[in-house]
Amino acid sequence: MTALTLLLVLVQAQAPEWKAGAATVKITPEEPVFMSGYAQRNKPSTGVLADIWAKALALEDAAGGRAVLVTTDLIGLKADIAETIAGGIRAKTGLDRARILLSSSHTHCGPNLGIDSTIGGARTPEDQARTVAYTKALVDKVVGVAVEALGTLSPAKLSYGVGVVHFPMNRREFTARGVILGVNPRGPVDRSVPVLRVDAPDGTLRTVLFQCACHCTTLGGSFYEINGDYAGFAQAAVEKAFPGARAMFMAGCGGDANPWPRGTVENAKDHGHALASEVGRVLSLKLAPVRGPLAAEFARVDAPFQKHDDLPSLAEKGPSSQRGVFKAQLELVAKGQPIPTSYPVPISVWQFGDDLTLVGLSGEVVVDYVLRLEKALGPLKLWVAAYCHDVFGYLPSARVLEEGGYETRGVYYGSPGIFAPEAEAVVVRAVAELAAKAGRKP
Repeated sequence: MTALTLLLVLVQAQAPEWKAGAATVKITPEEPVFMSGYAQRNKPSTGVLADIWAKALALEDAAGGRAVLVTTDLIGLKADIAETIAGGIRAKTGLDRARILLSSSHTHCGPNLGIDSTIGGARTPEDQARTVAYTKALVDKVVGVAVEALGTLSPAKLSYGVGVVHFPMNRREFTARGVILGVNPRGPVDRSVPVLRVDAPDGTLRTVLFQCACHCTTLGGSFYEINGDYAGFAQAAVEKAFPGARAMFMAGCGGDANPWPRGTVENAKDHGHALASEVGRVLSLKLAPVRGPLAAEFARVDAPFQKHDDLPSLAEKGPSSQRGVFKAQLELVAKGQPIPTSYPVPISVWQFGDDLTLVGLSGEVVVDYVLRLEKALGPLKLWVAAYCHDVFGYLPSARVLEEGGYETRGVYYGSPGIFAPEAEAVVVRAVAELAAKAGRKP
């Protein structure tokens, strides 16, 4: 080996395997708007407790493969909004759809979204117009923040670790009247806190992505000030603890988990600070390196709906959480339109070399999917996120469907329907196929 060849080998060995870029944009409404998450709210927001944000992390592997992850302090993007954003990013960057991952924190103290005037609810035409105007501006901002992040790519190192928090509480309380929204200390929850660290080559922390599998519902329907709930406070606390770094939050499979205790701003701040403290603890550890290349897969899997014969009776006397779906199906029948038999659930899988698999599920996913995917893919080096892309409604497991309760209400945005028990196996199988295609090893 010549001296020149040896030098080239040494340079290549020392060269960072990744490039990363990040950007942030404020998405706080500039005027009062209706908020998402609680049907009982009957007036627009009355103020801003804390600003909300959209943030983007762009990655490029050594082969030039790029991808962008966008997190938002929102209850969730509907399919039409998510695909409008993805289309805008694709048009400006050339990225394949599989390499665009859109994530929402599911805060119930963010603005309602809608890109047309048929939003419904207790809203005046002026209220509806403000929601549409906000949403259209939001789309432009989210596209812009993704493009900005991709434009700031520079050498970086990635590493990964996992922590734990204790405030997520299973909310499916069993009573003599059936399953209610309550407190179930013995119920399953995912309390893990996966953490992805992005450093400059000199070890300076640039971005940290972290997750918690719990509803952002510390504050209830009587609260009318815009904020990101505990997830927003956690991001702010991490950024305060690590000046110059950007903190990004993803929501895990917490469709059946609420923060505990809940109800006050102090509770939300306490949970946020607890989560931030655990992120900081994980960052202080020696984390596992995350190498490339980055493979990305995306698909829409048709998750089957249940079939119901007596819709008029169900719309009137069926489970209270499901009556809205049955009424919507009756409206389709009255219009001469077919009742949908399935819903196209978007799924992302990002595979980081042999070091980490990031699964992005859509909808409000219950905790059982973490256990099923660990069994299907293996439990190691696996990050399972929810509330990605299209937050259409709840994605219950077969167990939850059998037990009943609020999480069985099905799809409330888009094609109305109640998922069949078989939907769980369909989704898990689709994830396993995408993971294998992306290169995850058994």
